[in-house]
Amino acid sequence: MTLRVRVSMSMILLSIMSLLVAGPARAAAPGDVVSAQPTTVYLLPGKLLEVPVNAWHVLYNSTSATGGLNTVSGTLLVPKAGYPLGTRPIISYAFGTHGLGDQCAPSAGLARGGEAELALVSLFLLKGYAVAMTDYEGLGTPGPHTYMAGISQGHAVLDAVRAAARVPGAGLSATAPVGIMGYSQGGASAAWAAQLQPSYAPELRLRGVAAGGVPADLRAVAQHLDGGPDFGLAAAAGVGLDAAYPELNLQADLNDRGRALLTDAADDCVDELTSKLAGLSFADLSPIDLLNQPKWLARLAENRLGATPPRVPLFLYHARGDQIIPIAVASTLRGEYCRAGARVRWTSLPAPDHVTGAVEGGPLAIEWLALRILGLPATSNC
Repeated sequence: MTLRVRVSMSMILLSIMSLLVAGPARAAAPGDVVSAQPTTVYLLPGKLLEVPVNAWHVLYNSTSATGGLNTVSGTLLVPKAGYPLGTRPIISYAFGTHGLGDQCAPSAGLARGGEAELALVSLFLLKGYAVAMTDYEGLGTPGPHTYMAGISQGHAVLDAVRAAARVPGAGLSATAPVGIMGYSQGGASAAWAAQLQPSYAPELRLRGVAAGGVPADLRAVAQHLDGGPDFGLAAAAGVGLDAAYPELNLQADLNDRGRALLTDAADDCVDELTSKLAGLSFADLSPIDLLNQPKWLARLAENRLGATPPRVPLFLYHARGDQIIPIAVASTLRGEYCRAGARVRWTSLPAPDHVTGAVEGGPLAIEWLALRILGLPATSNC
């Protein structure tokens, strides 16, 4: 009995000593992997044509627009073949608008087949790059999607890279060269990641950022969409910002019709959003001038790109015929970045509309990023 007590006391002392040596458990931090489950990605609906890569559905920590720790989902794709040029690069790819409901999340589309932007992602995979793709805050995870809350989206894009390097078995390095690309919502997210990276994720070896169809000024874009066929996107941005900033209290400022319409739209994907709300205006949803309310003006200004120039080279591209985000919005962003000393390569595309701009500009952006990954200098046409 005495021997058993002595052995037990020795084990307790050893346990205490090991805890003292190890120190207290580290608090959860942005980029930490919560879970990483192997998954399969398909090119076509009906789970046809499996993409031959190693794939994980990842839950990881990030930071909300107001600075709180949150959990975001995403997908990581890593080519099966080794990378012959040293450390495998990591691309953080930011998707365009998918909608507000969890079923709209890019990870869900990749897993069932039919994710249109996989065509662009595949061009990175063919180069041997790993691609980390965030679903953004609240899209595919509990809680509402903070659609177009640029600060939250930029954090999610950067933390997708941190998480990718920490996924067990992925074989990626925290010192890998990094590139970021996105169009539309993804373009804003990529540009926000570029602005935030020096202060938020300075350890990342970011080589360049390609951002297309960028809705840099949400107020200007909302005014442009008001009453038009794509008004649903402006309304969805209102829902997303309201989710990010509870003091906006959008529901309290809506009329009965507005409350019913936006409650119904809260789980819709992009096609439903645009079709259900086409032709409506903010005046149809609220008795007050929402866009000129001080609380909205403050948050819209906070989420306006251009105040902080990126330190890495930036490739900005925009369709001349963009009917959703006027090219003047992107031209203004270009001018602000250039005047602040950023290295900007600007491309105005002949595309007649927003979607065609993604198709025309995507391959150009990918090749520009590939040169940055290789370490070649970027020229500016400011």
